[in-house]
Amino acid sequence: MAQRHLDPTDRAPAKAVAHPASDTDALASYLRAQATEFLRALRRHRESGASPNGASPATRPAAPPTTHVDTARALRRAARRLSGTLHTFQPLLDADWAEGMRPELAWLSGTLAMEHAYASRLDRLLQALHRLSGSAPLPSPRAVSGRTGAAAPPPATTPTAHPDRGNLTVGAAKAGALLDRQLTLARTRAHSTALQALGSSRFHAVADKVALLASEVPLRATGPLTAPAAATPAGLRPLATAAEDRLTDAVAALPLVTAGSPYNAQALVHGLSPDPSPHPQDAPWHQVRLLLRLHRYALEVLTGEATGHTADTDADDDCADVRLLAAGEALDLHRDASEAAAAAAQAARTPRIAPATAYALGVLHADQRHEVEAARYAFQHSWHKEPIRLP
Repeated sequence: MAQRHLDPTDRAPAKAVAHPASDTDALASYLRAQATEFLRALRRHRESGASPNGASPATRPAAPPTTHVDTARALRRAARRLSGTLHTFQPLLDADWAEGMRPELAWLSGTLAMEHAYASRLDRLLQALHRLSGSAPLPSPRAVSGRTGAAAPPPATTPTAHPDRGNLTVGAAKAGALLDRQLTLARTRAHSTALQALGSSRFHAVADKVALLASEVPLRATGPLTAPAAATPAGLRPLATAAEDRLTDAVAALPLVTAGSPYNAQALVHGLSPDPSPHPQDAPWHQVRLLLRLHRYALEVLTGEATGHTADTDADDDCADVRLLAAGEALDLHRDASEAAAAAAQAARTPRIAPATAYALGVLHADQRHEVEAARYAFQHSWHKEPIRLP
């Protein structure tokens, strides 16, 4: 049967109750709140005049350039929280529904995140090139114009030589131009992919399910939110504790002794190798970042606090303690620096580039791997601090 795409205003309930009476009420309240945030973001996306199917927006009202970015970020944030909560508290929910819903939310969140990731990566690399070469500011990332994916031309800049930089300044401009071409193309493609996803039947099916979730939470073997807490196979706190234990075990497996050193030569040597595969040292840290996020979302469910910040970073949870916030920021920095280093290494593999350009990209890669090590050190420093709750 074809699914009817529900309007988000049809099922937008009031805010969640601050002090739920039972575990099932707490979980259902949190899921309803996040579903409502998702639907509100979707409504803002529609009201902005966005054309998710790629149609020309000439007949629609003009919208600020940041509208698409803001609505995509809000949709992504709500989808992440819903998917993470379904993962942590799945024993309390209908198994078939949760198993079918979680990968769809993960697909949506990942698709919407790519455009912002490429833009941030390009900005990070260009700023690093400017800092390392001592040249005039390099072109900033080209903003996607409106919703068509067209890129505005960058401002013209001329590098100025610095007496202490040697040949780095010579290749910095060409390296920046090469990174700009490659990452701007990737960003434009990610923008088009996001718009196609928001206009697809797959997204409409997800939005329909989220609209139903905003009013009816399918609990395990009981259907709607009518069953008492005693009928559920587990409580919130044991499941949240299990999520924290998984995080603690993953952190214990990290090479924190190596992270305590300001320079990890083994990581740098691997990163400069011709092997384009992902860095083997980075994967455990990325996993800890995901587990930390699941732990923070579980704390939100326990405390009944759901945040809705508009900050650009992923560290948007004010119900967590200061230690978790600092650790999350360090892991976000680790992810950004490791992906930027990979992008610099990939650009350096471009055929027939000038030696000065390859040299500048190599220095840039080394700089970003230094940032990776600094982020690891910052994480282990913050992780061993005593938890401090925000006022």
